Amino acid sequence: MSRTMKDSGIPWIGEIPSHWQICRIKNVANLYTGNSLNEKEKEYYSQSFEEDTIPYISTKDISRDIEKIEYESGLSIPVSDASFSVAPKCSVLLCVEGGSAGKKVGFTDRDVCFVNKLCCFNTSTVSRYLYYYIISPSFNEPFSLSIQGIIGGVSVSTIKNFIQLLPTPSEQQAIADFLDKKCSEIDELICLQEKIIEELKAYKQSVITEAVIKGLKPDVPMKDSGIEWMGKIPNTWSVKRLKFIGEGENGLTYSPSDLCGEEGTLVLRSSTIQGSKLVFEDNVYVSCAIPERLWVKKGDIIICSRNGSAALVGKCARVEEDISASFGAFMLRFRTPYFCRYVFYLLSGVISNYKQLFATTTINQLTLGTFNNLYAPFIDNLKEQQAIADYLDKKCSEIDNLISLKQGKIEYLKEYKKSIIYEYTTGKKEVNE
Repeated sequence: MSRTMKDSGIPWIGEIPSHWQICRIKNVANLYTGNSLNEKEKEYYSQSFEEDTIPYISTKDISRDIEKIEYESGLSIPVSDASFSVAPKCSVLLCVEGGSAGKKVGFTDRDVCFVNKLCCFNTSTVSRYLYYYIISPSFNEPFSLSIQGIIGGVSVSTIKNFIQLLPTPSEQQAIADFLDKKCSEIDELICLQEKIIEELKAYKQSVITEAVIKGLKPDVPMKDSGIEWMGKIPNTWSVKRLKFIGEGENGLTYSPSDLCGEEGTLVLRSSTIQGSKLVFEDNVYVSCAIPERLWVKKGDIIICSRNGSAALVGKCARVEEDISASFGAFMLRFRTPYFCRYVFYLLSGVISNYKQLFATTTINQLTLGTFNNLYAPFIDNLKEQQAIADYLDKKCSEIDNLISLKQGKIEYLKEYKKSIIYEYTTGKKEVNE
């Protein structure tokens, strides 16, 4: 039998069960942010303490789309240190500032300390229901509308006044239990698709590496390259340092005061490179003067040279058309007189074999000096360069299409997950239906 419904008075929520209450989040949860750490403090809290400690959680320790929190980040706070905010076990942590604001939500399975960009929701109601409500469109809509500032964020005082739907405690528990089971099943399917994507990416990398090191003709005479990871190469090829194949250049250094709207100069950054392509979505523009050498040209190769994630250092993309843009300080630009599509694949195959040089525990950086002195197998014959580039264009396109299909499945599963969370946390569907 269907329930009696009433209008919530909130456009993005619509009708809710007539017996559900509507209140403010501050009426059901205590909200507070954590504590920031400077580099010296991070070094101190990364050591081992004899007394009991609890993990320190930063934004990067919370994954997107699923609630997983990485507790072994290497930082821990002594229990006796009363200067830190603590999120108790079974609290909700939400990122409220920066690029991940509203997009990273975690549910704690232990007491933790946490960074000031995270907000703790400590509730006396059913905490898992509150978690699902916070990741639902009912919460996301007002959060998105409230984001302010250059960095982008929502104040805790604003969030406290967001609407909270409040079923009976028994209904909250039933909804949470149902969504725990259902979302876990969906997350497993998402993880499976993500695993397949990683395997396809690894296969793509192996195809590129094989082609730029061994060539396309398996029966040609080979010779020892003299480089361990490279092994044997066709005997008509040579081994060159990258500085003899093209010219590298460090990117533009700019300050926050240089940031401006689209009337400024576009700056290519790490986030601009997605899947070996330049994607102009998360754009940054600056108003400062740009030296002539730092303008990009068609055929340039842009490389991520520094990133918090070691896996992202070395990713690169070609500038395939004329654009008015520069590139940021954490990027390198490589300009070559040779066939640029071939050199792009060459860099993709070579850099992956030197990861140990720039992936460290302190900073992940590929300096221009290191980059210039990397060894690469090289073909001087232009027709061979083009043949390898054409072959890899075709093979990589086929693999990219498979990856795209898997990503489409993931997006479908994510949307399905959002829809069921919305339907059950707004009472449009009952758990016993």
